[in-house]
Parts: sequence; structure tokens; C-alpha cells
Amino acid sequence: MAKLVFGLNQSLDGYVDHLAFAPDPVLFRHFIEQVRDGAGSMYGRRMYEVMRYWDEDAPEWTPELREFAAAWRRQPKWVVSRSLKSVGPNATLVEDDIEAVIRGLKARLVGEIRVSGPDLARSLTDLGLIDEYQLYLHPVVLGRGTPFFAGPRPPLRLVASDLIGEDVIRLTYVPA
Repeated sequence: MAKLVFGLNQSLDGYVDHLAFAPDPVLFRHFIEQVRDGAGSMYGRRMYEVMRYWDEDAPEWTPELREFAAAWRRQPKWVVSRSLKSVGPNATLVEDDIEAVIRGLKARLVGEIRVSGPDLARSLTDLGLIDEYQLYLHPVVLGRGTPFFAGPRPPLRLVASDLIGEDVIRLTYVPA
């Protein structure tokens, strides 16, 4: 049975912003392995549009960026959206009955299905579908932006804390 995991980089004050800070080489390697080894990724429309960056190589990319892109392209993706009419390669558009689709994926697949996007995560949390929350805390204070939790924080229990690289801590929580 697959596990649904919501995890994002965030500032110390709880905001997510992929333009405000970037992973160091150790954390980026962690993300490459996570994508390569995962059962798939689930995106809301906005996060999927951000991640489409990886669909085509750019000449200035390093070998690590190319490795991440290759892993991302191979990985199955599900995009939850009522406004999109189509999605890219290796992606499935989920327009209706999200709960049934996700329960079916969790029953059929093995491993981690990564959830990206606070709004999608809130909907999945409200449905009781998120199995684990991973907060990658960076030593940055933004003061504003999109919060990691798009709604009231569910009751959680800390199950792990890991230092990744020199200055990022991953806190892993499960529903209490």
C-alpha cells in the first residue's frame, strides 16, 4: 500500500516559496533520490505548472539538474485540476472524485506518492488522506507568502527529525 506524503521546503516562519531559497547540493541529491525512488507525485494546478520546468532540458543545466529532470520525467504524475484541459507526458489529469482516485492509487501502488502544493494538501488533509507531513526547514525568514499549511494545522505527532546538508532540518509528522 502506498503512503501519501506532503513535503515542501519552507522558511522558519512557515512559508513556502521556491524562488526565495534553493536546496544546497546535499538536499538536492536527497530530492533526486526521492523522485527516482518514489511511486509518483500528485500536484495541484499551480505547482504542476511550476514543475513543468523539468519537461525540457536547458543548455545551462548541470549534470545534477539533468539527473533530476530525467527522474521527474520517468515518474508517474497525477494533476488535480478542474481548469486544466490536458497535462504533459507521464501525467494523468484528475478532475473528479479525487478521494476515490487517491484511495485507488494508495491501494494499488507501493512506496511514497509525494504531494506538492499547500492548497491540494489542505484538500487531502480534510479528506484524511495524507499519511505523512515532511517540513524541510531552511534558516530563512520570509515574513510573508504562502503558508505550508493552507488551513488549520491538523493534530500531528512528530516521528522523526533529520539534518540534511549543513542547515536544513526535515521534520516528519504523522496525523495524531
